[in-house]
Amino acid sequence: MVKSLKYFLSILILCSLVSCKKSISPEEKIKKSNEMINGDDTSILGPHFQGSVRMMTYTEEAIALNPKNADAWRELSIPYLKRGMPHKWKPLFEKAVLHDSIGWQPWRGYLYLWFYRDYKKAIADFDASDVLTPNFIDAPQGHSVDYWRGIAYLGLKDYKNSIYYFDKYIAKETKDTGEDWVEMTGFLYLGIAHYENQNDSLALLNINKLLKYTNDDYADGNYYKALILEKQNRNQEALKLVDLAITNYKEGYYNNRPYVETLRQIYMEDLLLLKERLTKK
Repeated sequence: MVKSLKYFLSILILCSLVSCKKSISPEEKIKKSNEMINGDDTSILGPHFQGSVRMMTYTEEAIALNPKNADAWRELSIPYLKRGMPHKWKPLFEKAVLHDSIGWQPWRGYLYLWFYRDYKKAIADFDASDVLTPNFIDAPQGHSVDYWRGIAYLGLKDYKNSIYYFDKYIAKETKDTGEDWVEMTGFLYLGIAHYENQNDSLALLNINKLLKYTNDDYADGNYYKALILEKQNRNQEALKLVDLAITNYKEGYYNNRPYVETLRQIYMEDLLLLKERLTKK
């Protein structure tokens, strides 16, 4: 039934396109293809949702009009990414990068980072974006590639480079817009990198900044601060922070991401185990 519907829709679109094919110039095909993906052209199919038969067929037709439409190749790939089908996602997204490396190579790095935890490939794409746009810092998914590199290096347990890129990211954001505009998980991950690098004073400095900008209502911040205080034998203070972290967690104030587990994501089990350990001391 699904295949039949897809074939019907394909024929419907093709008939519409073929009927005026002879009168469409190459430039008009490119324009039409772009409008189908980035514009408001719903004249044939109406609203279409990512991953639906309509959307996939519609996108394939946009590619048929302009095989170099990078945005269309990217759009066609995403449903396979979200369904955990890398063998189908990768070759499609490769076409997006091929036809618009400036636009989509840093994005591929972001996807390598979060969906596949391939930190080395992610870093390679972020580094390539610096070469492609030497006077501009790319920001896939709204954050600087320096921020994403900091996370990737943290995933590799390369704390020195992780700290370097988070420092770079935070310094630029602070200079451009003010410290209160820094992505709060930047302070979290920088604090974790310092914590893992055995520098508790800098770890605490950044965790405190995280808690400052979240009004102390952030489970991850209170959890890591409790870990630092535990090392200082300040167990009662740490216990209070764990209780607060548990409340934060129940209220949904903790670091998490849609579709995938975030790096160093904490769970209620982590909080309860720390509380149990502190209670016994």
